[in-house]
Amino acid sequence: MAGIYIHIPFCKQKCTYCDFHFSTSYQSYYDSMISCLQKEIVARKDEIQNQVIETIYFGGGTPSLLKTTDIEKLLQTIHATFHCAENLECTLEANPDDITLQQVEAWKSTGINRLSVGIQSFDSEDLLWMNRAHSADEGLNCIRIAQKGGIKNISLDLIYGLPNMDNDRWMKQIQQAIDLDVTHISAYCLTVEEKTALHQLVKKKQIQPASNEQQSEQFELLISALKNAGFEHYEISNFAKPGFISKHNSNYWKGIHYLGIGPSAHSFDGNSRSWNIANNQQYMRLINADEIAFEKEILSSKDQFNELLLTGLRTCWGVDMTALQKHLPFSKEFEMKLADFQAKKWIRMEENQLILSEEGKHWADFIAQELFA
Repeated sequence: MAGIYIHIPFCKQKCTYCDFHFSTSYQSYYDSMISCLQKEIVARKDEIQNQVIETIYFGGGTPSLLKTTDIEKLLQTIHATFHCAENLECTLEANPDDITLQQVEAWKSTGINRLSVGIQSFDSEDLLWMNRAHSADEGLNCIRIAQKGGIKNISLDLIYGLPNMDNDRWMKQIQQAIDLDVTHISAYCLTVEEKTALHQLVKKKQIQPASNEQQSEQFELLISALKNAGFEHYEISNFAKPGFISKHNSNYWKGIHYLGIGPSAHSFDGNSRSWNIANNQQYMRLINADEIAFEKEILSSKDQFNELLLTGLRTCWGVDMTALQKHLPFSKEFEMKLADFQAKKWIRMEENQLILSEEGKHWADFIAQELFA
């Protein structure tokens, strides 16, 4: 099995915290970009030619800015180029202000069967400093509209650890998400990335980020509330109702192959990783000239060992120790640190799977880095 990710590098406006690749001035070359995405799909068909495509994911950027006819073009190109599974999971990331009943029905007609909605917050005050394009009311109403339009598999994104967000306000956010009866929730801790407007606001002391203690408390509240509401915590930042785990994102963490299409998109084939140029104009020039628009790195045994640890530890399935040892034998230092984390009850072993405990989830990246080859 394999997946295809399509990066749509368009946005209406720049969110304060965002460091993803996109442009807000894309109208003059919109059609050219769609054509280049189609050309890249065909040009890279041999990279996963012998595998069945199980998932397609439109990410960005803001894929919900695409014309329905262009979503249809891209999907038709994929189906004509690859062998796609009958029960294909086809996700579109959407902003609340782009969701109307007519639009949802149109998306569904193209083959989109899952929406990932960028709510981020149900609070008007948060949305204002984030520079989000939607209102709090639109955030609430868009989910109901999508459900009415026939999309049953809906994920929404929330951010915790926000400035001036106390635990009571965070719990209200969680409850609003639960009450909407969505099938999936992704919740991310706010990070201050360089080269973002948020970084400048923090630097000028105009915004005070939440403390590590506050972030940790809100993470615990999130886990507890969603567990009580029937969600499975299957990855550090992701929670799903039974039967609604994201196949596409799960494949990333399980090391399943995927092909990334579009500017800045990444690909993985088990032995190598590649990443497309993160510049819209250069990307289109290279694609139109039938030239390679990506850089490629062959993964060493050490790279594959470390990546398996980093991704696997984030999930409820954990890391298969046999698969890990195939890349490199365990060093004495690895075994000593492993024993130390087990003694701290941060990790446990279940049928040869190394799995984080509830406490260990707070230290996921640290544990992985300590165990790296």
